[in-house]
Amino acid sequence: MAPTMQRGYVSSMSLSEPANLPALVARPPSLDPPLDWAEAREQALLDDALDLVGSAGWGEALFARATRANGLSRADAALLTPNGARDLAALLWRRHDRTALKMLDTYDLTRLKVRERIRLAVDVRIETALANEAAVRAASLYLGRPGNAPTALRLGWNTADELWRWVGDTTTDENHYTKRAILAAVLASTLAVRLARGRDSAGLHLDARIAQVMTFEKWKAKAPPPIALLYAVASSLGRLRYGPVRPDRDAPDA
Repeated sequence: MAPTMQRGYVSSMSLSEPANLPALVARPPSLDPPLDWAEAREQALLDDALDLVGSAGWGEALFARATRANGLSRADAALLTPNGARDLAALLWRRHDRTALKMLDTYDLTRLKVRERIRLAVDVRIETALANEAAVRAASLYLGRPGNAPTALRLGWNTADELWRWVGDTTTDENHYTKRAILAAVLASTLAVRLARGRDSAGLHLDARIAQVMTFEKWKAKAPPPIALLYAVASSLGRLRYGPVRPDRDAPDA
C-alpha cells in the first residue's frame, strides 16, 4: 500500500504567534519522497496506526492491527519494526521532527534573537505534533512507561539537537550537552502542559521556562571557571579540617 505522506501537519496557528512573525503556512510542506521500500512501508504502517489509534490506544494491540491493515507479513513487520509499538512511536516522533524542521526553514532567522528562535522552534514542533493529537496523547502515555524511558530520552535529545542546529548553535564544549538537555526538558514539559491545559497555558509555561534558561545562561557566563570553583570548594573544606591557609600556601592561579 502506498504511504500517505500528508497526515500530521499544522493547519493554522501555534501556541501564540510571536510578534512580527508570519503565520505558519496553511499548506504543509511536502516531505521528501521515501528513499526505498522499507521507508515507504514504515510510513504506510504508521498511517494505518494513526487511523486505528482512537480505538486501539498505543501498544502492541495497535501494532498488530496496523500490521494486518497494511498487509505486512509477520517477517516483514519484524524486519521493519522489530520493537513493535515502540518503533511505531519513534516513527511518529521523527515524522513530526521532519515536518517541523521543514516549516521552520520557511522563516527568516536574521530578524530573530536566539531566545525568539528557540521559542519559535518549540512552538512549531509542538503544534506540528498536535495535528495528530489523539495519537500524540496515546504515544506519550506509552513512552512514559519505565521500560520505554531510554527510547523517550533518545527521541527528546535528538529533537533538541536538531532544533539547536536549526537555531544556529555550533558549540562543541560542555555547553553543547547542557543546551540540548535543557531544551529536551523544556520541550517535554511544554508538550505536557499543552495536552493537559491548552495552548494559552502552554505559551505561558514556555515563556517562563525560556526566561529561566536565559537567567541561568547569564549566571553561567559570570561564574568562575570550573578549576577555580573546584579550588574554592577544596580550599573551604581544607580550612574546616586544618584551619586557615598559611601565607606560603597561596592558591595557584586559576
